[in-house]
Amino acid sequence: MKAVFDTKPNSGYDDEIVQRYHFPTQSNYLAAAEGAVGDWIVYREPQRNGGRRAYIAVARVLRVEADPLRANHAYAVMGEYLPFDRPVPFAGLGQGYWETPLRAVADPSRVGASLQNKSMRPLSDADFAAIVGAGLQDTLAPENAVRLGLVGVAEAQAPFEYDAAPGLDQVRRVEQMLVNRKIRDANFRRQVCAAYEDRCAVTGLRIINGGGRSEVQAAHIWGVGEGGPDVIQNGIALSGTIHWLFDRHLISLTDDYRLLVSHNKVPAELRVLFEKQLDRIQLPANTALWPHPAYVERHRECFLAA
Repeated sequence: MKAVFDTKPNSGYDDEIVQRYHFPTQSNYLAAAEGAVGDWIVYREPQRNGGRRAYIAVARVLRVEADPLRANHAYAVMGEYLPFDRPVPFAGLGQGYWETPLRAVADPSRVGASLQNKSMRPLSDADFAAIVGAGLQDTLAPENAVRLGLVGVAEAQAPFEYDAAPGLDQVRRVEQMLVNRKIRDANFRRQVCAAYEDRCAVTGLRIINGGGRSEVQAAHIWGVGEGGPDVIQNGIALSGTIHWLFDRHLISLTDDYRLLVSHNKVPAELRVLFEKQLDRIQLPANTALWPHPAYVERHRECFLAA
């Protein structure tokens, strides 16, 4: 059973929503978490605590574990987290709220009250498909297929039907999209390249080809194969050659985002690329999008062991 998990900035819970969601084990919360094990949830930020009053991402619940340190609390262990292209407003499409139970509230001013003690709540397949379709509309837009490398991916070419409640086939298509590596890579590439303004973080070069596709690539810092998430903070925009060196741990980063170079392993003709090794790499203007120190540390450990 799918669900909505509300997540608030500075909530006081031990959340790291890419990997875990912390919650009190009152009956309706625990039922929502356990009912969603093996299925998908949508994260929503309420307006409280400076939230965006929008759905922001999707993830799969892997299992539920008791909190060993805090009585009457538990963790939903999360996987396959995927941020939306942009926040999906709490009410959308000019038809009221996305969630069917909220559309049934006669007085819109009472919607907030109807959600009290329902920070974790069931979500129908149809509502889930509609929210995810809206959240990934930039990644899946046909005009972006070439730029994001999605040519030939059937799920990306079939238009999402907003004019009718999604049927079972459409729900399955949405679920298939969420595990399609090409679509996840396209979403990751779009967001990372946008954060770095299509510029290589090491060389500073920005090259856009005739088809509008940036020559810069989105590199995962903590590799997906080892469990790394598809989030901007686990990404860095790099040109093809630099990306190749980074993936093979021939270069890495210090804690203050300066380059580490394995000079005895990097081909001599490439060392000119690292003349400014002691300078900090070029980073997004928004510091919240900078590489996460934990992911950088993981990459550096592999660099030092190589």
